[in-house]
Amino acid sequence: MITELFRGPGGWAEGLRQLGLSDVGLEIDTAACDTARAAGHTTIQTDVAAYPTAPFTGRTRGLIASPPCQAWSRAGKRGGLADQPLVHQAVHDLAHGRDTRAELLAQCKDERSLLAAEPMRWLYDLRPEWVCMEEVPDVLPLWKQYALYLQRWGYSTWAGILNAADYGVPQTRQRAILIASRTRGVTAPDPTHAKSPAEDLFGDCLKPWVSMAEALGWGATDRPAPTVTAGGAKSGGVEPFARGGRDALRAAQVRGCWTWKPGRPRTLTPSSIAIDAVEAGLLQSFPADYPWHGAKGKAQEQAGNAVPPLLAAHVVSAATGIPVQAPADLAAA
Repeated sequence: MITELFRGPGGWAEGLRQLGLSDVGLEIDTAACDTARAAGHTTIQTDVAAYPTAPFTGRTRGLIASPPCQAWSRAGKRGGLADQPLVHQAVHDLAHGRDTRAELLAQCKDERSLLAAEPMRWLYDLRPEWVCMEEVPDVLPLWKQYALYLQRWGYSTWAGILNAADYGVPQTRQRAILIASRTRGVTAPDPTHAKSPAEDLFGDCLKPWVSMAEALGWGATDRPAPTVTAGGAKSGGVEPFARGGRDALRAAQVRGCWTWKPGRPRTLTPSSIAIDAVEAGLLQSFPADYPWHGAKGKAQEQAGNAVPPLLAAHVVSAATGIPVQAPADLAAA
């Protein structure tokens, strides 16, 4: 089986679906569990830190994880920053078969910080064929620590930063990614899109970035949206139009999410958080009919925090060698 830790509403699972795969996910949040189950993804509601690995031992081919990373969060008072050395220590200890989580947790300023070390407990016990992990860019040093131990165990690894827009997701979302495999050499997945596509020596050309307008069906083409957060579109910054002009502007004004910024011709700037869970899901590359559950705020939080399915599909493809299927091929299947 493929085992997923910290499933959320099912971003990784939707990506796996594009590869003809499925997984069993563990998640503690009730609304996220309801969403994932409604979408057809097998989900166990549980605390990952308390769940035993024994039921999965000898049965897990792939392990996926997007753990909460409060120790690297830029939000709020950032009290968990002091916990980073404790997380690294927990990963080191678990990689050597020593469970010091209780001792280290007692020293943490944020009790959620050590969740970022949980995947190592599962990796040590399960030794899956392949591994895929994702988090915010600041977590990259932790992923490199994981990669060091995985290499010692015989895995080929790659750890780096990927931009979701380079894989067809209509937002410029930077993520720290770890890919590992015991059976094949791994590297970063080849991008399918580019900000300014150019033909190579063979006449091939990547697709242009998918715009927010295209994703939301506004009938215009601009640049991708800024990163979608738990509350919706991130305010601040300016997104220039590549094409679309005044018609796109009028469509945006009707939507109420974007306004014209005086003195900057042919640009739009986000002025308020005004997208719902369905729209946030579309900007994450979820299907338009994805069954978001929970109150409005919880649904938006799920969509904003999820792994973009298209990015997930390409990351798992790099780990497994299974090609990402085009939407038409998926429909036919």
